Amino acid sequence: MVTVHLISSMAANRHMLMGNQMIDSNWYDAHATFYGDMSGGDTMQGACGYGDLFKQGYGLQTTALSTALFNNGLTCGACFEIKCFNDPKWCYPKAGSLIVTATNFCPPNYSKPEGNWCNPPLKHFDLSKPMFTKLAYYKAGIIPVKYRRVLCYKKGGVQFQIKGNPYWTVVLLYNVGGAGDIKDVKIKGSSTGSWLQMSRNWGVNWQTGAKLVGQSLSFQVTTSDGKMIEFDTVVPANWQFNQVFDGKKNF
Repeated sequence: MVTVHLISSMAANRHMLMGNQMIDSNWYDAHATFYGDMSGGDTMQGACGYGDLFKQGYGLQTTALSTALFNNGLTCGACFEIKCFNDPKWCYPKAGSLIVTATNFCPPNYSKPEGNWCNPPLKHFDLSKPMFTKLAYYKAGIIPVKYRRVLCYKKGGVQFQIKGNPYWTVVLLYNVGGAGDIKDVKIKGSSTGSWLQMSRNWGVNWQTGAKLVGQSLSFQVTTSDGKMIEFDTVVPANWQFNQVFDGKKNF
């Protein structure tokens, strides 16, 4: 059984308030660069705690975020629409926009006085090279962009990968739709009797010290817009570490 709870009605409001951020129709100024080559190998793993982004469904449609946008990892999984803006020398004339998911962190560099695009308070996207070259010539190096937060549209259900050891359970959540970024996770074993609060280990990895081996597992996942989905018994009692389980439903 999967139940959905809406803490605030999105249909009744053009905006979804998320702390001091909003998903709306307004565009904001930033800059973009790229890292890695066209294969995207350098974009795998990353500071959000994902693994093989191809296997996890993100592919090369990803970005690293500067400090101002990364929010200490709380923005991991969020989706952004980006377009090259006001640079006729480098922007492709009819490139349009593209949507990427935040999967990594572009760290600040305080060792030189200028050219540090990922330093606070600058808003910056470090795209995979294939994404950058959909917007502009790669020789540009850096381009001005407009961006906005958008809803994430993912195929299939939320995915739960169980990691850790018998005394420490870590759950990697990926392929999360809707707002994309997760603000709360609770877990319940078939023998625990009640929901247990998980804490963020890093990025999209959530942890608990409860002993859960041999129990079927259920989850309550809440995204940053306040929407919560309950995933009932999505992990069977005979689960093994490093296995991935399909939540069947999404935001």
